[in-house]
Amino acid sequence: MERVVGGDVTPSEREQEAQLRPQNFSEFIGQNKVVDNIDLMVKSAIVRKTAMDHVLLSGPPGLGKTSLAMLIAKALGSELHVVSGPAIEKKGDLAAVLTNLKSRDVLFIDEIHRMHISVEEILYSAMEDFRLDILIGQGASARTMQIDLMPFTLIGATTRSGLLSNPLRDRFTAHLNFDFYDPDKIAIIIQNNSRKMAITLNSESKNEIAKRSRGTPRIANRILRRVRDFALVNMVPTVGMKEVEAALSLLDIDHLGLDSMDRKILTVMKNYYSGGPVGIEALSATLGEDKQTIEEVYEPYLLKQGLILRTPRGRVLSDVASTHIS
Repeated sequence: MERVVGGDVTPSEREQEAQLRPQNFSEFIGQNKVVDNIDLMVKSAIVRKTAMDHVLLSGPPGLGKTSLAMLIAKALGSELHVVSGPAIEKKGDLAAVLTNLKSRDVLFIDEIHRMHISVEEILYSAMEDFRLDILIGQGASARTMQIDLMPFTLIGATTRSGLLSNPLRDRFTAHLNFDFYDPDKIAIIIQNNSRKMAITLNSESKNEIAKRSRGTPRIANRILRRVRDFALVNMVPTVGMKEVEAALSLLDIDHLGLDSMDRKILTVMKNYYSGGPVGIEALSATLGEDKQTIEEVYEPYLLKQGLILRTPRGRVLSDVASTHIS
């Protein structure tokens, strides 16, 4: 069972996502090292009849961190509680969540690097000793009250593990990193999810979607939904390149998998800053886009593809990127 605290995903969107998520570890395509480690930890916890060790999952958005957390809770036969780091504004908010956990429950904190340090400090004793240390009063009359917690598993998800404080990072027993998927793995995910959507794709169209999905299952599913819409509206029994190209055009995704914001970033770097170097603050101000969004959502893929380079002086446009946007 899953409980969600915070976030702005509608029930219908959550239901659609749930239909496409893997239902067990064997259905989780890619990230083999991560899944193998998790599978071992789950089996060990079941044998020991105790809560699984705490895990930190890091990597760009859309690669399956939330899906894996759901599978962990399901495999453990535990309840999953989902909270968003930025939504936890006060110590009391987190304390309320922690005291509501039952034995061996799984607490998933998304964007854990965005939790305020004062709130984060509550997790230290909670993770190590399964207790809350709450300071009551001020000055000489201050005292600490301890509240025992049920043994639980904390799964933290972050797109920027370097922003976690050392005390919090050190309390995770396992640090597992998600990387972008290879096109062949994305193609398998597309094939599996197309069956769930009751549509048929030929091999060429499936591979084209995989090639333009930025190595990210979430983006592949987004494209697949638009392809399904074209197939349904035009009553096409088997999806071919015509429907795929129409969907990609509608989503404004080019042959490298770049969308309009990706190309805007590259164009601004070329036209406004002569290809760089340019600092992230200046780039953010020029684009009118949040700095954190650029760093967490767009930049990882641009770096992975060698379209921009990070130097001590700032971001620099590569020759490949200059040719692509010319």
